[in-house]
Amino acid sequence: MDVFWTAIFLYCGVGGVVALAFVLVGIDRVDAAARGAYLVRPLLLPGLTLLWPIVVVRWIALERHKGPPA
Repeated sequence: MDVFWTAIFLYCGVGGVVALAFVLVGIDRVDAAARGAYLVRPLLLPGLTLLWPIVVVRWIALERHKGPPA
């Protein structure tokens, strides 16, 4: 049972780091419409934390196919 909880905490810990990085840095680079929408960003944290593998894959894909932010 310890392995299960360790895996859960590790998954959520990595997800929290990815979510925080995405909200602080990545969202402006990926979505131009999100620039300046600072009050909405904390609402995204729970979903980003749980779905972090998808967020990382999409973030990398969008960064590769997109130039620097305008």
